[in-house]
This record gives sequence, C-alpha cells and structure tokens, in this order.
Amino acid sequence: MNTTVGIILAVAIAFVITAALGFVMIPWLHKLKFGQTILDIGPSWHKKKQGTPTMGGIMFVIGITVAVAVVFITDKLLGSKLMQTELGISLNQNMAKLWGGFFMAFGFAVIGFIDDYIKVAKKRNLGLTIKQKTFMQLALSLAYIFCLYSQGCTYTVIPFVSGKIDLGIWFVLLALCVIYGAINAVNFTDGIDGLCTSVTFTAAIAFIVIAALQKFAGVSILAAALAGGCVGFLVWNWHPAKVFMGDTGSLFMGGLIVALAFGVDCPIILLPVGIIYVIEAMSDVIQIGYFKLTHGKRIFKMAPIHHHFEMSGWSEVKIVVVFSIINIIGSIAGILLVYYGVVVFNK
Repeated sequence: MNTTVGIILAVAIAFVITAALGFVMIPWLHKLKFGQTILDIGPSWHKKKQGTPTMGGIMFVIGITVAVAVVFITDKLLGSKLMQTELGISLNQNMAKLWGGFFMAFGFAVIGFIDDYIKVAKKRNLGLTIKQKTFMQLALSLAYIFCLYSQGCTYTVIPFVSGKIDLGIWFVLLALCVIYGAINAVNFTDGIDGLCTSVTFTAAIAFIVIAALQKFAGVSILAAALAGGCVGFLVWNWHPAKVFMGDTGSLFMGGLIVALAFGVDCPIILLPVGIIYVIEAMSDVIQIGYFKLTHGKRIFKMAPIHHHFEMSGWSEVKIVVVFSIINIIGSIAGILLVYYGVVVFNK
C-alpha cells in the first residue's frame, strides 16, 4: 500500500468510527450515570459540568485501534509494503517500536479506565491512589522499555549530532523518565473542553510529517489514526463538551504520543512538538514547589496553567485556540529540527 493512501485511510476510518460512536456511547454513558465529579477547588463555573459523561476516551481508543488494524491488515493482503519502507532498522526493531508502543498506549488506557471506573462507581473525583497509579504506569513503561531493549533499540537521534547515539543501559533510565513524564503531562492538559484533544491533534500532524521525512511509514500511519481520532472526538468534546475523555482517553493519548516519539528514534523531539504538554506540567511543578518554599504563596491563580488563564477571564474556547496555535508553532519547530538536523545533516 502507498504510504499516502495509508495515511488518508487511517485518518478517515479513525474519524468516522470515533465520531459515529458518540451517537451510541454518550447516551449509554448517561444511562449508566457515568458522569464526571467536579472538584470543589476548581473554578466555580465548572460545577455546571457536573454529570457530563466521562470515559469517552473509549470512543477514540476503538476508532484508532480499528483504523490501525484495517490499514495494516489491508497492507498485509497487498504485500506488506508499509513495514518494509523503514530505513536503517531491522523489521524486528520496527515491530517492537510500532506495536510495542501501541500496546503500551492501550495498557495506559486500561489503567485510565480502572481509575475512571472507580471515580464514577464511588461518585468521587479520586480513583486510584497516586501510589497505585504510579506503580502501574512505571510497570507498564518498563515492559515497553524491555521490549525495545531486547531488540537493541537503545539508541536515539539528536538533531545536528551525527548518526545514532547508543545509550546502552542508560537508555532505560532516559526512557522511563520520558514516558512517565510525558503521559502525565498529557493528562494535565485534559482540564477544559477540547484542550487535550486539540493540542494532541497538532502534535499528531507533526509526527505524520516527521515520520514521513524519515521514511517511517508505519509511524506515520499510527500518527494519522491518532489525528483522525482526535478530530472525531472533538465533534463531541468541543465546548460545551457533551462528553469528557477521562483518564481512559488522556493516558491513551499520552501513550501514543510517547510511542510516536520513540518510533521516530527521537524522544527529545517531544519538547517542541509537545510544548504545551511541557508548559502544563512545569506550571504544576512550579506552583507546588513555590507553594512549599513560600509556605502558602502561589505564582499562578491555579495550576495547571490553563486554569490560571480561565480564572483570569479567558474563555475555554480562547484558551484552546491560543494553546493550539502555540503547539502548532512548536510542532513546526520540531519538524524543521528533524528535517535540517537529522535528514539533511546526516545525508
């Protein structure tokens, strides 16, 4: 199958299935009374969102999974062209990065589902404890890292540095920090209608281009399915949201974003391509650190930073648009870094 055809097919299938599932899943979640519980410490106007169905991430988990399956099964029937167009790595390494990453993301979705289910079943905002969630996330991350390590995928690419850098055993520590940090940063971004979905869409588009530049066709397909799923979910998640993704969705998105970064051999590219994730996570870290150091003072009105702008009078739509534009700029920077710092530099 031609890579361009595969990308278009992945986007279309993920979009249609995700959007169509809203007609079935949202009434079903309402019927089950799987509504969001809103924290008292949040903005007061968020109280009107109380009861909005959560766990909607199941919609794009299904949509993206079906899209990826259809494209690769079709490609297999046509002679398996997509998995053979990768440059510089073996088929086993390619399979480990692509499918290992996808199943890691699916595993994070399961963790998120457990967390969401506890919340809705017990009608509270706390699901899994921090220790429980951290243990499960780290265990799953290590399983993915072992998958990569066993196939010799212990290298990384850094723009404007010649060749691939083999980190050896240090790869485990770097990968663990990147995965754990990234999935939780994406989770922080899921705080207002359409924000996480829109930002992730821009990052997914960037990864389609970055993977295509490096001729990683399989990664392009995975990124395309993510982009299509995001747009399909935005049909229902745009303000005022008719459904929330919950941790089921945000952890799945975080897992896929990480898988794409490792899939293009350049996890450091998450810094520009996921600049909003970085800003959201750092705002929370800075707020907590400053609060402890000053015994009660705050830098932001509320963290993560999207809530600061909310409480400063910005509408949810304005925050989503501005944050998405910032991430588009970061994504363009990431694409240029890969093109000039990897593709052209290593010719």
